[in-house]
Amino acid sequence: MNALVALCHFCELHGPRTLFCTEALHPPSPDPSSQTGASLPGDRDGDREGEGLTMRANSSASQRGEMCEGCRSLPASHPGFVSVDDETGIRFLSHQHPRQSQLFSVVRQACVRSLSCEVCPGREGPIFFGDEQHGFVFSHTFFIKDSLARGFQRWYSIVMVAMDRIYLINSWPFLLRHLKLTIHSLQSTALKVFESEQGVCPQRAMRMNSAFSPAVFPHQRSGNAARSLTSLTQHTNLWASLHSSFSWLLKACGSRLTEKLLEGAPTEDTLVLIERQTEQDEEMSCWEGADGGGPKPLWHQTDSELGHDFHTDEAKLEELPDPKFRSLRHLRQVLGVAEFRQLAWHVLMGNQVIWRCADSGLIKSAFIVLKSLLPVGCVRSVPYSSQYEEAYKCNFLGLSPEVFIPSHVSSSEFSVLVDVSSNPGGQNCVVDGEAISSAYHFSITSASTQPTDKGPTLLNKLEVALSNENLSVEVVSHCLLCLKEEWMNKVKVLFKFSKVDQRSKEDTQKILALLGTTGPGEEDNVRLLKFWISGLSKTYKSHLMTAALGGERSPSQ
Repeated sequence: MNALVALCHFCELHGPRTLFCTEALHPPSPDPSSQTGASLPGDRDGDREGEGLTMRANSSASQRGEMCEGCRSLPASHPGFVSVDDETGIRFLSHQHPRQSQLFSVVRQACVRSLSCEVCPGREGPIFFGDEQHGFVFSHTFFIKDSLARGFQRWYSIVMVAMDRIYLINSWPFLLRHLKLTIHSLQSTALKVFESEQGVCPQRAMRMNSAFSPAVFPHQRSGNAARSLTSLTQHTNLWASLHSSFSWLLKACGSRLTEKLLEGAPTEDTLVLIERQTEQDEEMSCWEGADGGGPKPLWHQTDSELGHDFHTDEAKLEELPDPKFRSLRHLRQVLGVAEFRQLAWHVLMGNQVIWRCADSGLIKSAFIVLKSLLPVGCVRSVPYSSQYEEAYKCNFLGLSPEVFIPSHVSSSEFSVLVDVSSNPGGQNCVVDGEAISSAYHFSITSASTQPTDKGPTLLNKLEVALSNENLSVEVVSHCLLCLKEEWMNKVKVLFKFSKVDQRSKEDTQKILALLGTTGPGEEDNVRLLKFWISGLSKTYKSHLMTAALGGERSPSQ
Protein backbone atom coordinates (compact mmCIF):
# COMPACT_ATOMS: atom_id res chain seq x y z
CA MET A 1 0.00 0.00 0.00
CA ASN A 2 1.42 3.42 -0.96
CA ALA A 3 0.95 5.05 2.43
CA LEU A 4 2.87 6.00 5.54
CA VAL A 5 2.08 6.07 9.25
CA ALA A 6 3.30 8.79 11.60
CA LEU A 7 3.08 9.50 15.31
CA CYS A 8 2.61 13.22 16.04
CA HIS A 9 2.80 15.27 19.22
CA PHE A 10 1.64 18.75 20.25
CA CYS A 11 4.61 20.30 22.02
CA GLU A 12 3.83 23.09 24.48
CA LEU A 13 6.91 24.98 23.30
CA HIS A 14 7.04 24.29 19.54
CA GLY A 15 3.50 23.27 18.58
CA PRO A 16 2.64 20.21 16.41
CA ARG A 17 5.66 18.02 15.65
CA THR A 18 6.23 14.68 13.92
CA LEU A 19 7.80 12.17 16.30
CA PHE A 20 8.04 8.94 14.35
CA CYS A 21 7.27 7.94 10.77
CA THR A 22 7.13 4.55 9.01
CA GLU A 23 6.95 4.24 5.23
CA ALA A 24 7.06 1.37 2.74
CA LEU A 25 9.79 1.32 0.09
CA HIS A 26 8.85 -0.92 -2.84
CA PRO A 27 11.61 -2.79 -4.70
CA PRO A 28 12.60 -1.32 -8.08
CA SER A 29 11.29 -2.94 -11.24
CA PRO A 30 13.70 -5.35 -13.00
CA ASP A 31 16.28 -3.58 -15.15
CA PRO A 32 17.73 -5.38 -18.21
CA SER A 33 21.16 -3.97 -17.40
CA SER A 34 21.15 -5.91 -14.12
CA GLN A 35 21.22 -9.22 -16.03
CA THR A 36 24.98 -8.82 -16.61
CA GLY A 37 25.65 -9.65 -12.98
CA ALA A 38 27.56 -6.45 -12.21
CA SER A 39 26.26 -4.42 -9.29
CA LEU A 40 25.43 -0.84 -10.07
CA PRO A 41 26.51 2.04 -7.82
CA GLY A 42 22.87 3.06 -7.49
CA ASP A 43 21.99 -0.38 -6.14
CA ARG A 44 24.62 -0.12 -3.42
CA ASP A 45 23.31 3.29 -2.52
CA GLY A 46 19.79 1.87 -2.37
CA ASP A 47 20.90 -0.92 -0.04
CA ARG A 48 22.42 1.66 2.30
CA GLU A 49 19.46 3.98 2.06
CA GLY A 50 18.23 3.06 5.50
CA GLU A 51 21.59 3.95 7.00
CA GLY A 52 21.41 7.49 5.65
CA LEU A 53 18.02 8.28 7.08
CA THR A 54 19.32 9.95 10.17
CA MET A 55 21.53 12.55 8.57
CA ARG A 56 18.91 13.65 6.07
CA ALA A 57 16.09 13.63 8.59
CA ASN A 58 18.02 15.52 11.23
CA SER A 59 19.40 18.03 8.74
CA SER A 60 15.87 18.70 7.49
CA ALA A 61 14.61 19.06 11.02
CA SER A 62 17.41 21.38 12.06
CA GLN A 63 16.54 23.70 9.22
CA ARG A 64 12.99 23.90 10.44
CA GLY A 65 13.77 24.84 14.00
CA GLU A 66 15.27 23.41 17.15
CA MET A 67 13.74 20.42 18.86
CA CYS A 68 13.31 19.88 22.57
CA GLU A 69 13.26 16.50 24.27
CA GLY A 70 9.52 16.16 23.75
CA CYS A 71 9.88 16.80 20.01
CA ARG A 72 12.58 14.19 19.42
CA SER A 73 12.15 10.43 19.19
CA LEU A 74 15.53 9.03 18.08
CA PRO A 75 18.96 10.57 18.79
CA ALA A 76 21.02 12.02 15.97
CA SER A 77 23.32 9.00 15.93
CA HIS A 78 20.51 6.47 15.58
CA PRO A 79 20.32 4.86 12.08
CA GLY A 80 16.58 4.24 12.25
CA PHE A 81 14.74 0.95 11.79
CA VAL A 82 14.47 -1.19 8.66
CA SER A 83 12.35 -4.30 8.17
CA VAL A 84 12.12 -6.38 4.98
CA ASP A 85 9.14 -8.39 3.84
CA ASP A 86 10.61 -11.60 2.40
CA GLU A 87 7.48 -12.34 0.35
CA THR A 88 7.27 -9.06 -1.56
CA GLY A 89 10.70 -7.52 -1.04
CA ILE A 90 9.13 -4.36 0.42
CA ARG A 91 11.25 -2.55 2.99
CA PHE A 92 9.64 -0.69 5.88
CA LEU A 93 11.73 2.27 6.99
CA SER A 94 11.18 4.16 10.24
CA HIS A 95 12.69 7.37 11.56
CA GLN A 96 11.54 10.70 12.89
CA HIS A 97 10.85 12.16 9.43
CA PRO A 98 10.21 10.74 5.95
CA ARG A 99 13.26 10.15 3.79
CA GLN A 100 11.91 12.25 0.89
CA SER A 101 11.61 16.02 1.11
CA GLN A 102 8.28 15.96 -0.76
CA LEU A 103 6.81 13.65 1.85
CA PHE A 104 8.14 15.81 4.66
CA SER A 105 5.81 18.67 3.80
CA VAL A 106 2.86 16.30 3.33
CA VAL A 107 3.39 14.67 6.70
CA ARG A 108 4.08 18.03 8.32
CA GLN A 109 0.78 19.42 7.06
CA ALA A 110 -1.10 16.30 8.18
CA CYS A 111 0.52 16.59 11.60
CA VAL A 112 -0.46 20.24 12.02
CA ARG A 113 -4.04 19.68 10.88
CA SER A 114 -4.52 16.56 13.01
CA LEU A 115 -3.49 18.45 16.16
CA SER A 116 -5.20 21.77 15.47
CA CYS A 117 -8.27 22.10 13.26
CA GLU A 118 -9.08 18.54 12.11
CA VAL A 119 -10.26 16.96 15.35
CA CYS A 120 -13.43 15.20 16.39
CA PRO A 121 -15.62 16.36 19.31
CA GLY A 122 -13.82 15.80 22.58
CA ARG A 123 -10.42 16.13 20.83
CA GLU A 124 -9.91 12.37 21.08
CA GLY A 125 -10.92 9.92 18.37
CA PRO A 126 -10.71 9.20 14.61
CA ILE A 127 -11.32 11.63 11.76
CA PHE A 128 -10.75 11.69 7.99
CA PHE A 129 -9.59 14.69 5.96
CA GLY A 130 -7.43 15.64 2.99
CA ASP A 131 -7.47 16.51 -0.71
CA GLU A 132 -6.03 15.30 -4.01
CA GLN A 133 -3.01 17.61 -3.84
CA HIS A 134 -1.75 16.96 -0.30
CA GLY A 135 -3.08 13.45 0.16
CA PHE A 136 -5.81 12.01 2.36
CA VAL A 137 -5.35 11.39 6.05
CA PHE A 138 -6.85 9.01 8.59
CA SER A 139 -6.08 10.56 11.98
CA HIS A 140 -6.69 9.32 15.51
CA THR A 141 -5.95 11.80 18.32
CA PHE A 142 -5.48 10.71 21.92
CA PHE A 143 -4.10 11.88 25.29
CA ILE A 144 -1.17 10.50 27.29
CA LYS A 145 -1.00 11.04 31.04
CA ASP A 146 1.89 13.20 32.31
CA SER A 147 2.18 14.35 35.92
CA LEU A 148 4.21 17.42 34.90
CA ALA A 149 2.12 18.56 31.92
CA ARG A 150 -0.56 21.23 31.89
CA GLY A 151 -3.81 19.45 32.71
CA PHE A 152 -1.77 16.32 33.54
CA GLN A 153 -1.90 15.06 29.95
CA ARG A 154 -0.23 15.54 26.56
CA TRP A 155 -1.82 15.44 23.13
CA TYR A 156 -0.75 12.95 20.46
CA SER A 157 -2.08 11.65 17.17
CA ILE A 158 -1.39 8.75 14.82
CA VAL A 159 -1.97 9.58 11.15
CA MET A 160 -1.98 7.42 8.02
CA VAL A 161 -1.41 9.41 4.83
CA ALA A 162 -2.27 8.02 1.38
CA MET A 163 -3.23 9.36 -2.03
CA ASP A 164 -5.98 6.74 -2.54
CA ARG A 165 -9.10 8.14 -0.87
CA ILE A 166 -11.36 5.15 -1.58
CA TYR A 167 -8.84 2.65 -0.25
CA LEU A 168 -8.32 4.64 2.92
CA ILE A 169 -12.05 5.02 3.56
CA ASN A 170 -12.66 1.29 2.98
CA SER A 171 -9.87 0.56 5.46
CA TRP A 172 -11.46 2.73 8.19
CA PRO A 173 -12.80 -0.15 10.37
CA PHE A 174 -9.54 -2.08 10.04
CA LEU A 175 -7.35 0.92 10.86
CA LEU A 176 -9.56 2.03 13.74
CA ARG A 177 -9.54 -1.40 15.36
CA HIS A 178 -5.77 -1.87 15.24
CA LEU A 179 -4.77 1.72 16.03
CA LYS A 180 -6.96 1.55 19.12
CA LEU A 181 -4.87 -1.42 20.30
CA THR A 182 -1.64 0.57 19.88
CA ILE A 183 -3.11 3.66 21.54
CA HIS A 184 -4.52 1.68 24.45
CA SER A 185 -1.12 0.08 25.01
CA LEU A 186 0.58 3.49 25.14
CA GLN A 187 -2.07 4.98 27.42
CA SER A 188 -2.11 2.08 29.87
CA THR A 189 1.69 2.07 30.14
CA ALA A 190 1.82 5.84 30.66
CA LEU A 191 -0.98 5.65 33.23
CA LYS A 192 1.08 3.30 35.42
CA VAL A 193 4.02 5.73 35.30
CA PHE A 194 1.70 8.64 36.07
CA GLU A 195 0.19 6.91 39.10
CA SER A 196 3.60 5.98 40.47
CA GLU A 197 4.87 9.57 40.08
CA GLN A 198 1.76 10.96 41.71
CA GLY A 199 2.20 8.57 44.59
CA VAL A 200 5.72 9.88 45.22
CA CYS A 201 5.01 13.58 44.68
CA PRO A 202 1.37 14.65 44.14
CA GLN A 203 1.49 17.51 41.66
CA ARG A 204 -2.09 18.67 42.05
CA ALA A 205 -1.68 19.64 45.72
CA MET A 206 1.73 21.20 45.02
CA ARG A 207 0.32 23.41 42.26
CA MET A 208 -2.64 24.52 44.35
CA ASN A 209 -0.36 25.55 47.22
CA SER A 210 2.27 27.32 45.08
CA ALA A 211 2.02 31.03 44.34
CA PHE A 212 1.02 31.92 40.77
CA SER A 213 2.61 34.86 38.96
CA PRO A 214 2.14 35.61 35.25
CA ALA A 215 5.70 36.93 35.06
CA VAL A 216 7.35 33.75 36.29
CA PHE A 217 4.85 31.28 34.77
CA PRO A 218 6.82 30.71 31.52
CA HIS A 219 9.99 30.02 33.50
CA GLN A 220 8.13 27.61 35.77
CA ARG A 221 6.73 25.76 32.75
CA SER A 222 9.92 25.62 30.69
CA GLY A 223 11.48 22.85 32.71
CA ASN A 224 8.41 20.60 32.48
CA ALA A 225 7.30 21.15 28.91
CA ALA A 226 9.86 18.83 27.31
CA ARG A 227 9.27 15.21 28.32
CA SER A 228 9.75 12.50 25.73
CA LEU A 229 7.24 9.75 25.15
CA THR A 230 9.90 7.27 26.27
CA SER A 231 10.07 8.91 29.70
CA LEU A 232 6.28 9.08 29.94
CA THR A 233 5.92 5.32 29.33
CA GLN A 234 9.27 4.10 30.74
CA HIS A 235 9.41 1.82 27.69
CA THR A 236 13.04 1.30 26.68
CA ASN A 237 12.17 -0.31 23.33
CA LEU A 238 9.26 1.98 22.54
CA TRP A 239 10.36 3.05 19.06
CA ALA A 240 11.30 -0.45 17.97
CA SER A 241 7.88 -1.63 19.14
CA LEU A 242 6.14 1.17 17.23
CA HIS A 243 8.19 0.32 14.14
CA SER A 244 6.94 -3.28 14.33
CA SER A 245 3.33 -2.17 14.83
CA PHE A 246 3.38 0.40 12.03
CA SER A 247 5.18 -1.95 9.62
CA TRP A 248 2.65 -4.71 10.25
CA LEU A 249 -0.20 -2.21 9.83
CA LEU A 250 1.09 -1.08 6.43
CA LYS A 251 1.62 -4.67 5.28
CA ALA A 252 -1.76 -5.95 6.51
CA CYS A 253 -3.66 -2.92 5.23
CA GLY A 254 -2.04 -3.30 1.83
CA SER A 255 -2.92 -6.97 1.48
CA ARG A 256 -6.43 -7.06 2.95
CA LEU A 257 -8.10 -5.66 -0.19
CA THR A 258 -7.36 -7.01 -3.65
CA GLU A 259 -8.67 -6.24 -7.10
CA LYS A 260 -10.58 -8.98 -8.93
CA LEU A 261 -11.32 -9.08 -12.65
CA LEU A 262 -14.99 -9.93 -13.20
CA GLU A 263 -16.43 -10.71 -16.61
CA GLY A 264 -19.73 -8.87 -16.75
CA ALA A 265 -21.72 -7.55 -13.83
CA PRO A 266 -21.09 -9.53 -10.63
CA THR A 267 -23.99 -11.55 -9.27
CA GLU A 268 -25.32 -11.09 -5.76
CA ASP A 269 -23.75 -14.44 -4.78
CA THR A 270 -20.36 -13.21 -5.97
CA LEU A 271 -20.68 -9.95 -4.02
CA VAL A 272 -21.72 -11.78 -0.85
CA LEU A 273 -18.79 -14.18 -1.18
CA ILE A 274 -16.36 -11.29 -1.59
CA GLU A 275 -17.82 -9.55 1.48
CA ARG A 276 -17.57 -12.71 3.58
CA GLN A 277 -14.02 -13.36 2.42
CA THR A 278 -13.07 -9.80 3.36
CA GLU A 279 -14.57 -10.22 6.84
CA GLN A 280 -12.70 -13.50 7.34
CA ASP A 281 -9.41 -11.98 6.18
CA GLU A 282 -9.84 -9.11 8.64
CA GLU A 283 -10.52 -11.53 11.48
CA MET A 284 -7.54 -13.68 10.53
CA SER A 285 -5.24 -10.66 10.32
CA CYS A 286 -6.55 -9.49 13.68
CA TRP A 287 -5.64 -12.80 15.33
CA GLU A 288 -2.30 -13.04 13.52
CA GLY A 289 -1.42 -9.53 14.67
CA ALA A 290 -2.46 -10.15 18.28
CA ASP A 291 0.28 -10.76 20.83
CA GLY A 292 0.62 -14.25 22.21
CA GLY A 293 -1.39 -16.02 19.52
CA GLY A 294 -3.37 -18.81 21.12
CA PRO A 295 -6.33 -20.80 19.83
CA LYS A 296 -9.03 -19.05 17.87
CA PRO A 297 -12.30 -18.59 19.74
CA LEU A 298 -15.36 -20.66 18.95
CA TRP A 299 -17.20 -17.77 17.35
CA HIS A 300 -14.37 -17.31 14.85
CA GLN A 301 -14.55 -20.97 13.84
CA THR A 302 -18.29 -20.68 13.37
CA ASP A 303 -17.86 -17.65 11.16
CA SER A 304 -15.47 -19.64 9.02
CA GLU A 305 -18.14 -22.25 8.52
CA LEU A 306 -20.78 -19.63 7.80
CA GLY A 307 -18.43 -18.01 5.30
CA HIS A 308 -18.09 -21.29 3.41
CA ASP A 309 -17.01 -20.85 -0.19
CA PHE A 310 -19.99 -21.98 -2.23
CA HIS A 311 -17.95 -22.10 -5.42
CA THR A 312 -16.19 -25.22 -4.11
CA ASP A 313 -19.36 -27.09 -3.08
CA GLU A 314 -19.16 -29.44 -6.04
CA ALA A 315 -15.56 -30.35 -5.22
CA LYS A 316 -16.38 -30.82 -1.54
CA LEU A 317 -19.29 -33.08 -2.46
CA GLU A 318 -16.96 -35.29 -4.47
CA GLU A 319 -14.58 -35.57 -1.50
CA LEU A 320 -17.29 -36.88 0.84
CA PRO A 321 -17.34 -40.67 1.23
CA ASP A 322 -20.37 -42.79 0.33
CA PRO A 323 -23.20 -42.91 1.21
CA LYS A 324 -24.03 -39.39 0.05
CA PHE A 325 -26.51 -37.42 -2.05
CA ARG A 326 -25.10 -36.46 -5.42
CA SER A 327 -27.67 -34.00 -6.75
CA LEU A 328 -31.16 -32.59 -6.24
CA ARG A 329 -32.53 -35.26 -8.57
CA HIS A 330 -30.85 -37.98 -6.52
CA LEU A 331 -32.26 -36.53 -3.29
CA ARG A 332 -35.72 -36.45 -4.89
CA GLN A 333 -35.45 -40.09 -5.92
CA VAL A 334 -34.42 -41.20 -2.41
CA LEU A 335 -36.98 -39.20 -0.44
CA GLY A 336 -39.86 -39.47 -2.88
CA VAL A 337 -41.61 -36.79 -4.90
CA ALA A 338 -44.02 -35.58 -2.18
CA GLU A 339 -41.42 -35.63 0.61
CA PHE A 340 -38.86 -33.82 -1.53
CA ARG A 341 -41.34 -31.10 -2.41
CA GLN A 342 -42.23 -30.62 1.25
CA LEU A 343 -38.55 -30.33 2.21
CA ALA A 344 -37.69 -28.00 -0.71
CA TRP A 345 -40.70 -25.81 0.14
CA HIS A 346 -39.41 -25.29 3.70
CA VAL A 347 -35.93 -24.47 2.36
CA LEU A 348 -37.27 -21.84 -0.06
CA MET A 349 -39.51 -20.29 2.59
CA GLY A 350 -36.55 -19.76 4.94
CA ASN A 351 -37.69 -22.23 7.61
CA GLN A 352 -35.14 -24.09 9.70
CA VAL A 353 -34.23 -27.47 8.19
CA ILE A 354 -33.02 -29.95 10.83
CA TRP A 355 -31.45 -33.33 10.02
CA ARG A 356 -30.77 -35.94 12.70
CA CYS A 357 -28.49 -38.76 11.64
CA ALA A 358 -25.49 -40.71 12.91
CA ASP A 359 -23.72 -40.26 9.57
CA SER A 360 -22.44 -36.68 9.46
CA GLY A 361 -21.21 -37.13 5.89
CA LEU A 362 -24.74 -37.92 4.69
CA ILE A 363 -26.06 -34.74 6.33
CA LYS A 364 -23.29 -32.63 4.82
CA SER A 365 -24.04 -33.95 1.34
CA ALA A 366 -27.75 -33.23 1.82
CA PHE A 367 -27.02 -29.66 2.90
CA ILE A 368 -24.66 -29.06 -0.04
CA VAL A 369 -27.41 -30.19 -2.41
CA LEU A 370 -30.21 -28.24 -0.68
CA LYS A 371 -28.15 -25.04 -0.38
CA SER A 372 -28.13 -24.80 -4.16
CA LEU A 373 -31.80 -23.80 -3.95
CA LEU A 374 -30.97 -20.55 -2.17
CA PRO A 375 -28.82 -17.47 -2.77
CA VAL A 376 -25.55 -17.53 -0.85
CA GLY A 377 -26.60 -14.72 1.47
CA CYS A 378 -29.65 -16.68 2.66
CA VAL A 379 -27.63 -19.67 3.92
CA ARG A 380 -26.52 -20.06 7.53
CA SER A 381 -25.33 -23.60 8.07
CA VAL A 382 -24.14 -25.66 11.03
CA PRO A 383 -23.30 -29.01 9.36
CA TYR A 384 -23.13 -31.14 12.51
CA SER A 385 -23.61 -30.26 16.16
CA SER A 386 -24.05 -32.02 19.49
CA GLN A 387 -26.67 -29.53 20.65
CA TYR A 388 -29.59 -27.65 19.15
CA GLU A 389 -28.91 -24.20 17.69
CA GLU A 390 -31.64 -21.56 17.41
CA ALA A 391 -33.10 -20.64 14.02
CA TYR A 392 -31.60 -17.15 14.05
CA LYS A 393 -28.14 -18.75 14.03
CA CYS A 394 -28.70 -21.23 11.22
CA ASN A 395 -31.39 -22.40 8.81
CA PHE A 396 -29.51 -25.66 8.08
CA LEU A 397 -28.74 -27.69 11.21
CA GLY A 398 -27.27 -31.19 11.43
CA LEU A 399 -27.60 -33.07 14.70
CA SER A 400 -26.56 -36.39 16.15
CA PRO A 401 -29.48 -38.81 16.80
CA GLU A 402 -29.49 -38.39 20.59
CA VAL A 403 -29.92 -34.60 20.54
CA PHE A 404 -33.23 -33.45 21.98
CA ILE A 405 -35.32 -31.00 19.97
CA PRO A 406 -37.01 -28.35 22.18
CA SER A 407 -40.80 -28.44 22.23
CA HIS A 408 -41.14 -24.90 20.91
CA VAL A 409 -39.21 -25.98 17.82
CA SER A 410 -40.97 -29.27 17.15
CA SER A 411 -44.35 -27.51 17.45
CA SER A 412 -43.34 -24.58 15.26
CA GLU A 413 -44.58 -24.26 11.70
CA PHE A 414 -41.30 -22.59 10.76
CA SER A 415 -39.15 -25.74 11.03
CA VAL A 416 -38.97 -29.18 9.47
CA LEU A 417 -37.25 -32.22 10.97
CA VAL A 418 -35.71 -35.05 8.93
CA ASP A 419 -34.95 -38.09 11.10
CA VAL A 420 -32.64 -40.59 9.43
CA SER A 421 -32.51 -44.08 10.92
CA SER A 422 -30.74 -47.21 9.72
CA ASN A 423 -32.85 -50.02 8.27
CA PRO A 424 -32.42 -53.42 9.96
CA GLY A 425 -29.68 -55.22 8.06
CA GLY A 426 -29.19 -52.25 5.78
CA GLN A 427 -25.66 -51.57 6.99
CA ASN A 428 -24.57 -55.08 6.09
CA CYS A 429 -25.05 -54.41 2.39
CA VAL A 430 -22.66 -52.40 0.25
CA VAL A 431 -23.87 -48.84 0.60
CA ASP A 432 -23.12 -46.47 -2.27
CA GLY A 433 -24.74 -43.38 -3.69
CA GLU A 434 -27.49 -45.40 -5.39
CA ALA A 435 -28.49 -47.59 -2.42
CA ILE A 436 -29.15 -45.01 0.29
CA SER A 437 -32.88 -45.77 0.37
CA SER A 438 -32.19 -49.43 1.18
CA ALA A 439 -29.84 -48.58 4.05
CA TYR A 440 -31.72 -45.69 5.67
CA HIS A 441 -35.26 -44.72 6.52
CA PHE A 442 -36.21 -41.03 6.21
CA SER A 443 -39.00 -39.50 8.29
CA ILE A 444 -39.99 -35.87 7.58
CA THR A 445 -42.19 -34.08 10.12
CA SER A 446 -43.36 -30.49 10.49
CA ALA A 447 -46.06 -28.63 12.42
CA SER A 448 -46.84 -26.55 9.34
CA THR A 449 -50.37 -27.09 7.97
CA GLN A 450 -49.94 -24.92 4.91
CA PRO A 451 -50.24 -26.83 1.62
CA THR A 452 -47.01 -27.09 -0.34
CA ASP A 453 -48.47 -28.21 -3.69
CA LYS A 454 -49.37 -24.75 -5.05
CA GLY A 455 -46.15 -22.81 -5.01
CA PRO A 456 -43.80 -21.14 -5.13
CA THR A 457 -43.51 -20.78 -8.89
CA LEU A 458 -39.75 -21.37 -8.79
CA LEU A 459 -40.28 -24.79 -7.18
CA ASN A 460 -42.95 -25.72 -9.74
CA LYS A 461 -40.60 -24.98 -12.63
CA LEU A 462 -37.71 -26.78 -10.91
CA GLU A 463 -39.78 -29.93 -10.44
CA VAL A 464 -40.64 -29.93 -14.12
CA ALA A 465 -36.93 -29.91 -14.92
CA LEU A 466 -36.13 -32.58 -12.33
CA SER A 467 -38.84 -34.92 -13.59
CA ASN A 468 -37.62 -34.62 -17.19
CA GLU A 469 -35.19 -37.52 -17.52
CA ASN A 470 -33.99 -36.19 -20.87
CA LEU A 471 -32.26 -33.33 -19.04
CA SER A 472 -28.89 -34.15 -17.51
CA VAL A 473 -27.87 -33.11 -14.01
CA GLU A 474 -25.69 -30.33 -15.46
CA VAL A 475 -28.59 -28.95 -17.51
CA VAL A 476 -30.87 -28.99 -14.45
CA SER A 477 -28.16 -27.17 -12.48
CA HIS A 478 -27.99 -24.42 -15.11
CA CYS A 479 -31.77 -24.25 -15.20
CA LEU A 480 -31.84 -23.71 -11.42
CA LEU A 481 -29.17 -21.01 -11.75
CA CYS A 482 -31.28 -19.15 -14.31
CA LEU A 483 -34.37 -19.44 -12.10
CA LYS A 484 -32.48 -18.06 -9.11
CA GLU A 485 -31.18 -15.11 -11.13
CA GLU A 486 -34.70 -14.39 -12.40
CA TRP A 487 -36.13 -14.33 -8.89
CA MET A 488 -33.19 -12.37 -7.48
CA ASN A 489 -33.97 -9.66 -10.03
CA LYS A 490 -37.54 -9.63 -8.73
CA VAL A 491 -36.19 -9.39 -5.20
CA LYS A 492 -34.13 -6.33 -6.17
CA VAL A 493 -37.20 -4.62 -7.61
CA LEU A 494 -39.26 -5.41 -4.51
CA PHE A 495 -36.51 -4.18 -2.18
CA LYS A 496 -36.11 -0.93 -4.09
CA PHE A 497 -39.87 -0.39 -4.25
CA SER A 498 -40.87 -1.30 -0.68
CA LYS A 499 -37.76 -0.73 1.50
CA VAL A 500 -35.96 2.12 -0.24
CA ASP A 501 -38.83 4.09 -1.76
CA GLN A 502 -41.25 3.02 1.03
CA ARG A 503 -44.30 2.78 -1.19
CA SER A 504 -47.78 1.90 0.10
CA LYS A 505 -49.18 -1.63 0.27
CA GLU A 506 -51.43 -0.94 -2.72
CA ASP A 507 -48.46 0.11 -4.84
CA THR A 508 -46.49 -2.91 -3.63
CA GLN A 509 -49.33 -5.21 -4.66
CA LYS A 510 -49.31 -3.66 -8.12
CA ILE A 511 -45.60 -4.22 -8.53
CA LEU A 512 -46.00 -7.84 -7.39
CA ALA A 513 -48.59 -8.35 -10.09
CA LEU A 514 -46.25 -6.77 -12.61
CA LEU A 515 -43.48 -9.16 -11.54
CA GLY A 516 -45.75 -12.15 -12.19
CA THR A 517 -45.91 -13.37 -8.60
CA THR A 518 -49.70 -13.22 -8.21
CA GLY A 519 -52.14 -16.00 -8.99
CA PRO A 520 -51.70 -19.62 -7.82
CA GLY A 521 -49.07 -19.84 -5.10
CA GLU A 522 -49.06 -16.06 -4.57
CA GLU A 523 -48.59 -16.34 -0.82
CA ASP A 524 -45.60 -18.64 -1.24
CA ASN A 525 -44.09 -16.36 -3.89
CA VAL A 526 -44.33 -13.33 -1.61
CA ARG A 527 -42.77 -15.24 1.31
CA LEU A 528 -39.94 -16.35 -0.94
CA LEU A 529 -39.26 -12.80 -2.12
CA LYS A 530 -39.24 -11.40 1.41
CA PHE A 531 -36.88 -14.13 2.62
CA TRP A 532 -34.54 -13.71 -0.33
CA ILE A 533 -34.11 -10.02 0.47
CA SER A 534 -31.65 -11.23 3.13
CA GLY A 535 -29.59 -12.67 0.27
CA LEU A 536 -28.85 -9.24 -1.18
CA SER A 537 -25.30 -8.07 -0.66
CA LYS A 538 -24.43 -5.19 1.66
CA THR A 539 -22.82 -3.48 -1.31
CA TYR A 540 -26.06 -3.47 -3.29
CA LYS A 541 -28.19 -2.32 -0.36
CA SER A 542 -25.75 0.45 0.52
CA HIS A 543 -25.67 1.60 -3.11
CA LEU A 544 -29.46 1.84 -3.28
CA MET A 545 -29.73 3.66 0.04
CA THR A 546 -27.00 6.13 -0.92
CA ALA A 547 -28.62 6.79 -4.29
CA ALA A 548 -32.01 7.34 -2.63
CA LEU A 549 -30.57 9.80 -0.09
CA GLY A 550 -28.76 11.64 -2.86
CA GLY A 551 -31.97 11.92 -4.82
CA GLU A 552 -33.77 13.34 -1.80
CA ARG A 553 -31.12 16.02 -1.25
CA SER A 554 -30.79 17.11 -4.85
CA PRO A 555 -34.05 19.15 -5.04
CA SER A 556 -33.15 21.10 -1.89
CA GLN A 557 -29.67 21.77 -3.14
